[in-house]
This record gives sequence, C-alpha cells and structure tokens, in this order.
Amino acid sequence: MARRILLLGPPGAGKGTQAILICNTLHVPHISTGDMLRDAVASGTDLGQQVESVMAAGELVSDQLVVAMVDERLSASDARCGYLLDGFPRTVAQAEALNDLVVNAIGTVVLLEVESDEVVDRMARRASEEGRSDDKEETIRRRLDVYESETAPLVDFYGDAVLRVDGMGTVDEVFSRIMLGLAHA
Repeated sequence: MARRILLLGPPGAGKGTQAILICNTLHVPHISTGDMLRDAVASGTDLGQQVESVMAAGELVSDQLVVAMVDERLSASDARCGYLLDGFPRTVAQAEALNDLVVNAIGTVVLLEVESDEVVDRMARRASEEGRSDDKEETIRRRLDVYESETAPLVDFYGDAVLRVDGMGTVDEVFSRIMLGLAHA
C-alpha cells in the first residue's frame, strides 16, 4: 500500500529533519517544495528568479507555480509507491488543486505542534548555523503569521486524517511519536 503523507507544522517545527527520518524508514521520497524552490534560486533558473524576492520577504510563492512544480514531481516513478510532502500544500487552495491532480493524494497528515517561542529560537539558531536569509527574525515572525492565516486552516480541511504530534523534545523523541502514530493511522 502506498504511503502518502503530508507533514504540516509551523516553520521551524522540525519538518525537514523529521521528513528525512520518516522517508528513510518508510522508503518513500521526501518531496520538499522549500528545497525545490531554494535549489531553483541557487541555480538561478527562471523559477528561482521569480520566487527569490517572494521567499526573502517571507511570503508564499504563487499557487500556480508551486502546483505545477509538485504535479511534475509526483509524476516521477519513485513517487508511485508513496511519498512524503513537506511544504505543500500550504493553503486550502493548493490542497484542493492537489486533490484535482491526484486521487487519494494524502493518506495521513502529520501535524507537528511546537510553541511559537521555540519556533523563533530554533529558526534563529538555524539562520546562524546555515546562513539562511529566510531565517532573519523579522522574516521568521512574518512566516509564522502567514502560517497561521494560510496553512493552519489545512488542519480543518483534512479533518480526521490529521495525526497531531507533540513536536517538543529531542529529534528522536519526536520521531518515535510520529512513527507510533503512523503505525496506528
């Protein structure tokens, strides 16, 4: 059975870290729109040039661009047996577009719940360690506001498919909670 997982949570909740662990354990590809967009910016592609200023301001890239990018990625052969989506969908409109593209696109939604102050601390540390320009404090706060207004409504959209996981604690503790929840989902 194909495992089709959506990983949700505020920026800095640990989605990328947990996604790698989940994908390695379940042997499904990690499809991260954030990574795909950052790669496009770094390589200077047309897409990268279009989204660079949007990302630097902490805004969401247009649904049309992201949906097209994800549609192309989900058609790859490695996604036939399942996948983990990280960073998409970020809005109800994107979730509806995903449903139009792929029948039963999402089986389980893993929601990492992390306190706002912890998110800001984590992202500030990441900014200094990795030099990410999208992790400046003002951008972090803007991204949290965008998450609350645009992405958090996906919890209601997906309803019973949502597995709420306490995202506080060590990487291993959070991973154990996720895998326990997925085993019962």
